[in-house]
Amino acid sequence: MPALLLLFLISCFSPERNCTDFHTGTFSFTSVVLGDTLTSTFVRNDSIEVDYYLNRTDTASVRWLNDCECIVKKLHPLSFQESKAVHMKILTTKENTYTFEYNLVGDNKNKQRGRVTKLSN
Repeated sequence: MPALLLLFLISCFSPERNCTDFHTGTFSFTSVVLGDTLTSTFVRNDSIEVDYYLNRTDTASVRWLNDCECIVKKLHPLSFQESKAVHMKILTTKENTYTFEYNLVGDNKNKQRGRVTKLSN
């Protein structure tokens, strides 16, 4: 009986995911690249995302697959690598942040995780 109760409690736990709250707005993403902490800011309006990173501006299309998953593809890539679409999945949300995982479309072996902070609507 205790095992059944434990299974029931675990199956009822679901992390908070208010994904639609993060479809639009201004956001900040911090990552570590070669030992340096770098921050980018991006503005998303549901279907377009403009990224400001290292004094460079990039624009990407955003196609939502469902409330918590989208495909992001740069509109003006400068290389073959940049032309590859990225699959992003929001895993959890909390107040003004979300944790997500991402990978190049078709490359499920190399998933990364990150955390984004919403700065404004």
